[in-house]
Amino acid sequence: MKLCLEKGSPERCDSAESFLQSGFWGRFKSEFGWTARHFLITVDGVEHPLLVLERRLARGFSFAYVPHGPECGLAGAEATVLLSELSELLRPELRPGCLFIRFDPPWYSLGPNPPAGGPDSEAAPAPRPAVGPPLVRAASDVQPPDTVLLDLCRDEESLLASMKPKWRYNIGLSAKRGVTVEEAGPEYLATFYALYKETALRDRIALHPEQYYRRLFDLARDHEGMAGGARPELGLWLARHEGDTLASIVTLFRGDRAVYLYGASSDLKRNLMPAYALQWAAIRAAKSAGCREYDFFGIPPTADPAHPMAGLYRFKTGFGGRVVHRAGSWDYPLRPTIYRAFRRAEALRSWWFKDFRKRRSGRERAVPGS
Repeated sequence: MKLCLEKGSPERCDSAESFLQSGFWGRFKSEFGWTARHFLITVDGVEHPLLVLERRLARGFSFAYVPHGPECGLAGAEATVLLSELSELLRPELRPGCLFIRFDPPWYSLGPNPPAGGPDSEAAPAPRPAVGPPLVRAASDVQPPDTVLLDLCRDEESLLASMKPKWRYNIGLSAKRGVTVEEAGPEYLATFYALYKETALRDRIALHPEQYYRRLFDLARDHEGMAGGARPELGLWLARHEGDTLASIVTLFRGDRAVYLYGASSDLKRNLMPAYALQWAAIRAAKSAGCREYDFFGIPPTADPAHPMAGLYRFKTGFGGRVVHRAGSWDYPLRPTIYRAFRRAEALRSWWFKDFRKRRSGRERAVPGS
């Protein structure tokens, strides 16, 4: 395998398949503490854009992060060799105090197709794509490695037929009970954020300040990008009933891919199933916009009922998409001794915020009257 690296540009990165590798995403993250570095890599004569984000840590250290890249279509031993060689080529391009490069490779393995009306579980998770030494499994994933991808290259009747019966029923129930869904736009970000804060408090999840989401919409609206490149189109959707806003989601349509980015809901009138109505409206809009795939963007790895986010797995897999398993986050240590200390601290922090607090929240909600 012959690998070359050279400086690139934000406009060139707009040809990337994933929005996380786009010039738009680099520009956005650069306003929130990251330095966006754009490159072109050539693998066996084929050129690919590459976005690398770098962030400062304490005491003059930093780390680099490659979200859903590089988009080279490799797997197995070849992928490990590629990431290792690429890391060494990137080393002189990063700050001297950079401790490690974290990759979230885009390649994935497919889980079984969930049968329409089948059980709420996946028979057996497919093995993750292999990545190995000298890379180290990160103590915490940045992007969710598991997700559900819904094929939109079917008519609406077929999409509904592929869902579990209860999901079709809930979509119809929501409409019958008078829930309305509209793509409201960024002028309703305050409404979305109020619901998001309620969701974060209920589920013990972290969220950014409101300005973070507002700036995301601003940059998507103003993004020029590369001529002919895929433009990001952000949508803010609201589900309402008799004057009450019950739930809201944010989607991103870009090229042939649609992504469900954020979801928020109230405890009010949950029996009206507004979340189902929102997803169905967004799926139909994505199909009409020419998207070929709808990414639900994050589920637990299996249908384990003990997982703190087990309900998320059931909800997203019920729409009939294909479960996929990515490799997750992998680190290439540039300063191994300091990296090991950092990794231990990160593992403890991840356990506290992503496991212990969520499990405690689930136990509290299970107590009658809580």
